[in-house]
Amino acid sequence: MDIFSFTAHFGTEEDCRIHFKAQRDEIGVVCKCGHKEHFWIKSIWSYECKKCRSRTSLKSGTIMQNSNLSFLIWYKIMFLMSVTKKGFSSKEIQKQLGLKRYEPVWAMVHKLRKAMGTRDERYTLEGMIEFDEGYFTVESSEIEQEKGVRGRGAAGKQNVAVMAESTPLENIETGEKSKSCRYFKAKVLETHLSLEINETIKESIDNQSIVFTDKSTSYVDISDFVELHITEKSDKETTNETLKWVHITISNAKRNLLGNYHKIKRKYLQLYLNEFVYKLNRRYFGDKLFERLIIANITAV
Repeated sequence: MDIFSFTAHFGTEEDCRIHFKAQRDEIGVVCKCGHKEHFWIKSIWSYECKKCRSRTSLKSGTIMQNSNLSFLIWYKIMFLMSVTKKGFSSKEIQKQLGLKRYEPVWAMVHKLRKAMGTRDERYTLEGMIEFDEGYFTVESSEIEQEKGVRGRGAAGKQNVAVMAESTPLENIETGEKSKSCRYFKAKVLETHLSLEINETIKESIDNQSIVFTDKSTSYVDISDFVELHITEKSDKETTNETLKWVHITISNAKRNLLGNYHKIKRKYLQLYLNEFVYKLNRRYFGDKLFERLIIANITAV
């Protein structure tokens, strides 16, 4: 969807409200009493439960709840966040929309990133999985800089578990082998311990999967949680072949985040990764990505 198509469909506040209501109706509204049947009161844009008569506003129960900004502003922000795979900084979105205050835009964008992550958490990877860690640049505190630690605990670096659901392909005629990749996950890790790696595997990967990693000591227990765990010595061949897609993803994510957002605070890194992975997993959706983001908005709470 380009800017002209978006403006044609969502040029007014009412256009956005009508569209959002249609999306909510399709998903269904559940009252706090648990009842699912409602009357619609158009004069106040609210649902009324047929059982307990309590009312639910159009924004209630979505990430837009308690927001005073219009549906039109929310729709414009969702459009900007879905129109390009590279993304926009909150400052740039504020500039493009001509809004006076930065803080509400920053909060809205992070709410949407959280919704993206919540949506992707519903799914687990399966089949053949590449697993490795990448070290992302984050804004370091003065205390971290004073410590001057190198390697895994280095100041300004944060380790992230990255997973890629790869599928081996072989040309029957030529015997040429290649890999395609379907879905990805990325999770910021708090430690370098195997315990946290184990929890990440259990949460993110189906237990019937085959997982490929290097020989890191943090990965020693992975075989307890999947069908098969295959390890290879970390070298150039492993990076280019066995763990090809996971390293391409790490490289692209680093370039994307550093190019668009420059300095990211450690505590917000997961939110930025949520957006990157959400759009990566839906890279073939085209115009439908905008609609999917609206659905994520409704179902994230």
